[in-house]
Amino acid sequence: MEKQVMKLASQKAVVIFSKSSCCMSHTIKSLFYDLGVSPAIYELDEIANGREIERALQKLGCNPSVPAVFIGGQLIHNSTSTVMSLHLSGSLIPMLKRVGAIWL
Repeated sequence: MEKQVMKLASQKAVVIFSKSSCCMSHTIKSLFYDLGVSPAIYELDEIANGREIERALQKLGCNPSVPAVFIGGQLIHNSTSTVMSLHLSGSLIPMLKRVGAIWL
């Protein structure tokens, strides 16, 4: 299942594994939308194999398992705090430009 997760994670410049009921997932999704990013989003509580994907994310080092953010196919460990830190330091937008998630 980890290989399937990595395949999903590399299909778009930004991929977010989320749960519709998770406030931190909502915050991360809102940030990317506000930056003009159109991420692929997998709501683990709404898809048939969501529990399997969640276990695979945990095996890949996601703790908590959601939100799990992949940028350019690379897992951003401790996604919420790392993404927010990257944004506050001014590093997130250049990273998103490098992977083609935004152009301006």
